Amino acid sequence: MSSRTVIRKAIHPHQLRHSYATHMVNNGAPLKVIQSLLGHEKSETTRIYAHLSGKLRYDLYNRYF
Repeated sequence: MSSRTVIRKAIHPHQLRHSYATHMVNNGAPLKVIQSLLGHEKSETTRIYAHLSGKLRYDLYNRYF
């Protein structure tokens, strides 16, 4: 049996991409794999996700979302 969740706030595609990449980084996916999946041309763009971890990511998320 499957269940559905109702999201009660606006979610934008960039937020989903960011969440996807962040979860992959947190679970040990190589940055090159994440870069390829997100279609980033430069690895520097993908590295942004690797540097936002722990309390910093939590604080930034709460500030902007």
